[in-house]
Amino acid sequence: APRVSVLIPTRDRGRMLGRCVSSLREVTDYPDLELVVVDHETTEARARAILESLESDTNTRVISFSGPFNFAAMINRAAEAASGDVLVLLNNDTEIIDSGWLTELVAQVSRPEVGVVGALLVFSDGTIQHAGVHPGVSGLMGHGHKHLPSDSPGYFGRLTVAHETAAVTGACLAIQATTWQHLGGLDEEHLAVAYNDIDLCLKSRQAGLWVVLSPHARLVHHESESRGLDDDPEHNDRLAGELALMQERWGGVLKADPAYSPNLEFDGGRFQLARVPQKMPVWHKPPD
Repeated sequence: APRVSVLIPTRDRGRMLGRCVSSLREVTDYPDLELVVVDHETTEARARAILESLESDTNTRVISFSGPFNFAAMINRAAEAASGDVLVLLNNDTEIIDSGWLTELVAQVSRPEVGVVGALLVFSDGTIQHAGVHPGVSGLMGHGHKHLPSDSPGYFGRLTVAHETAAVTGACLAIQATTWQHLGGLDEEHLAVAYNDIDLCLKSRQAGLWVVLSPHARLVHHESESRGLDDDPEHNDRLAGELALMQERWGGVLKADPAYSPNLEFDGGRFQLARVPQKMPVWHKPPD
């Protein structure tokens, strides 16, 4: 099995960090695992104690990051310090509930045609938080199957099998280190907080590599517990700027999804038929 480096950015929130790390260590059955934790100026006593204990652990590195919050830069620094053949981005607000989650992600990302692999994430109440990312209004992409029961088979049974999708979330994302280097990591200059994971997935697809969602790797995601949720782009200048950059950089690619018909509503993945289809059947004759 290839060596895996799990990259976790964190700041304060000791209870949450402890839950993430302990579940990772106690539940995961993968044989060769390195943990790289990026500490963003933690001051909370409980979190500091956890970080200090991690520094003495075997196969664990704690690196420091200073300055304004920049998720992309933190992950890039962690990747530079990592020794694994496979990198796994993991939010500190996740919790491992499946012993074989990492084996599944590594098995998928080790396929030569695959660039990026994501896990199925569920909320604390057991409903789906993330099962792939799909086109939304004005490029604001959304998580498919959101709030359905975690045991739902999904749209036409797709949540029973690993499948291609437009993108997956960086809350839990696996990529080979060589692919990461080839794609240039995350864009820390222009996409410091949002869309850097989507951008990475689109770069993977542009390079001819699949982005895969595997429902056989499941984690709990206590979503945005550490940083809070982004506001609507109209009321958030930073988010609006990152969205505008994505629209300029990728254009129509934001609506090109191997797992989502253009005749479905572009509403982030509810899989509802569009009132006005974007692709008409070849036998349809437009009105004069």
